[in-house]
Amino acid sequence: MNKQVLMKLEEVKKTYVMGEVTVEALKESTVDIYQGELLVILGPSGSGKSTLLNLIGGMDKPTTGKIIFKEKDLSKVKDKELTFYRRQDVGFVFQFYNLISDLTAHENVDLAAELVRDPLPVDEVLQVVGLFDRKDHFPAQMSGGEQQRVSIARAIVKQPLLLLCDEPTGALDYKTGILVLGLLGEISRQRGTTVVIVTHNTAIAAMADRVMRMRSGEIVEINHNPNPLPSERIEW
Repeated sequence: MNKQVLMKLEEVKKTYVMGEVTVEALKESTVDIYQGELLVILGPSGSGKSTLLNLIGGMDKPTTGKIIFKEKDLSKVKDKELTFYRRQDVGFVFQFYNLISDLTAHENVDLAAELVRDPLPVDEVLQVVGLFDRKDHFPAQMSGGEQQRVSIARAIVKQPLLLLCDEPTGALDYKTGILVLGLLGEISRQRGTTVVIVTHNTAIAAMADRVMRMRSGEIVEINHNPNPLPSERIEW
């Protein structure tokens, strides 16, 4: 790939100690993540993919190894700097949306916009995700697909360099899932945002620039996809 490296993971490892048992959640891993790519991380439950996503997103620190982002080693920074990284540079999209139930769509997105120095206009972002006409609705008044699009709007309003998605279609029906994947693809291509999707759904790999497969806490292969499919051609 000719894209610029956004993040480097160098010999990163994550272990948890539970009593007398040590669990290797992520075995020693080295990988580059590129600016503007759509990377899909595949693996069954317990494969280490969510652990890897948490490390990339600054929600956890590695036991050993380096995570280099914009020439800074995130594994060594103080918690305050890591909080700033999560707030300013990373957008998160979760399987179950995590919206604030007593705030409208507009208010949920606006809350995220207030956390950063240079957010996009909230109405513009809601227009991008096709929800401008629903901006005054509360989550309970919206479908699952609409709530997921609000969560995407909440993530991209910050103009993050990294958009991390943990099973973003897991709670959605097929048709709605395809719409959400199409939106994530557009964000990567049109805005130059690095989109990382963690999933067990192998069909989603067809739309990725690169596919990383994990098993038993280990990256077993990384493949470049020369011809990513548009989301509407994906079937599962």
